[in-house]
Amino acid sequence: MFLKDFLVKWEKKLTLSLGFLVVTHLAQIPHFLWGGDALLESGIIYKVNPVLDFVLYGIDLIEIPAIIVVVVSFASTLRRKSEQ
Repeated sequence: MFLKDFLVKWEKKLTLSLGFLVVTHLAQIPHFLWGGDALLESGIIYKVNPVLDFVLYGIDLIEIPAIIVVVVSFASTLRRKSEQ
């Protein structure tokens, strides 16, 4: 019962959830470039500014809520299809 109620509320906020996913995935673009620069050690982005390095490194941490959002959205879609 709790899961069903939770998924109903989740579906009402699906647009917000998808917006969160868009933002987190867009943030991955500079993180990807920064990581490639760190690997190649060219110094174009990596080790230019310690605050920028900290922020770009921290972008990895926002992947965790994004993964949870995807899993719950998928479960919500499955529940909706099973009820039809």
